[in-house]
Amino acid sequence: MYHVKKELDLSASHEGLVVGLFEKPEKFTGVLAGLDEKFEGQLTELVKAGDLSAKLKSITKVHSFGKIGAKKIYFVGLGKEKDLSFDKLREAFGKVFKQLKVNKQEETAVYLDTFVTEELNSLDAAHALGESMALATYQFEGYKQKSNEPEKRLENVTVYSGTAEEADVQVSLTVGYAFGKATNSARTLVNTPGNLLTAADLANYASELAAKYDFEVEILDKAEIEKLGMGAFLAVNKGSLEPPKMIVLRYQGKEDWTDVIGLVGKGITFDTGGYSIKTKAGIVGMKTDMGGAAAVLGAMEIIGEIRPEQNVVAVIPSTDNMISGGAFKPDDVITSMNGKTIEVLNTDAEGRLVLADAITYAKHHGANYLVDVATLTGGVITALGLHTTGAMTNHDGLYEQVLEASVEAGEQMWLLPLFETEKERVRNSKVADLNNSPGSEGHALVAGAFIGEFTEGTPWVHLDIAGTATTSKDYDLGPAGATGVMTRTLALFVERFEPIEK
Repeated sequence: MYHVKKELDLSASHEGLVVGLFEKPEKFTGVLAGLDEKFEGQLTELVKAGDLSAKLKSITKVHSFGKIGAKKIYFVGLGKEKDLSFDKLREAFGKVFKQLKVNKQEETAVYLDTFVTEELNSLDAAHALGESMALATYQFEGYKQKSNEPEKRLENVTVYSGTAEEADVQVSLTVGYAFGKATNSARTLVNTPGNLLTAADLANYASELAAKYDFEVEILDKAEIEKLGMGAFLAVNKGSLEPPKMIVLRYQGKEDWTDVIGLVGKGITFDTGGYSIKTKAGIVGMKTDMGGAAAVLGAMEIIGEIRPEQNVVAVIPSTDNMISGGAFKPDDVITSMNGKTIEVLNTDAEGRLVLADAITYAKHHGANYLVDVATLTGGVITALGLHTTGAMTNHDGLYEQVLEASVEAGEQMWLLPLFETEKERVRNSKVADLNNSPGSEGHALVAGAFIGEFTEGTPWVHLDIAGTATTSKDYDLGPAGATGVMTRTLALFVERFEPIEK
């Protein structure tokens, strides 16, 4: 897909040539001067007339009229050079790739050096290019009847870079594309309807991932889950005809199984709310309630590609939450894997129940650090809106590493408090050790506090992606629908992880 070349050949035949354009008071220099010369100074005139803009993320298409080998030039506005960040560059690339997709370009060329600054070198730009190409051109195929018209998509990109070794640029492009592609894998899982993605389907997907990347895999069936005493997980599954699956993937990047990172993802393939049933509007879209599981599987795909020197265990409790004569109900008391009893006050607070047993099982597999990801609460949407993931932690040092990864991934998060008051609220039951829903006030906080009860002091970060797992609008790096949020954050966190004092 990518072809890296050292020198730009303006006579080479391409459907399009993509170049970056910074705001500059002076005339064109370098390759842009060469282009302007081919156009007999007309590009300079377009800038003066305001028809060729350097405004950040503006896209200006200019026909070449045979003056160069490429049929069209796409000028990508980058704003002021000193203000360009990796995140802004990734979005600018995303916008131009969306334009190329609309124009049904099958091949194009990018002159990478025009996107480089003192702060962002060629390898940074190459990573951003590869990542954004995958993300921005993603489309969930859906289930409509297909037309007979052959589909055109961007297949070949020639990248010209004179400031870095070709092999290094190729590696950065490949890694960036792997990050984007794995995010798309997570998006597809979340976009898939619940009748076509059951717990068994999710387990099969994980097994295929394990076979591809040589992970150790363990899929616990219902009998094995019962034998281990995962009463919280089993309670959620009681109303379903679909058997539950506890999915475990192990990647060992170190000689010894030490400093193990546990990634735990909520895998509720459809959530009715159980007897605490959702409204007719609220129940629509609940196929996305396995967004945490999708993010963990996407991160494992990246880990399989880049092979970091880390140890990772991924644990995904998967079931749907249905209603039947056998379903669990409010006032039930259940016993979790670690022995804590739980009074069920809300069957729609099921995510924290399956995560409780999954966290215990991740610790059983030797996890020394825990990060859980879940579409957990509407409360986090009320608190932080639709663009910010809510976080909670019992260890500031671990959270800082997750936060740094999220900043690089462009996936913003905000730390919510874990106060003793919330811990006391979930411990407030007359008949059990804990209750799963002490009220709607501070809902996101008590949900996190409940999960925290099962970490038993293990350094832990909780990520509530209820607001960020999907979007209703197209954006520079993807279409409306699932976002694949936290896939890249988790992978970057694992790649850069430094063991911490507990």
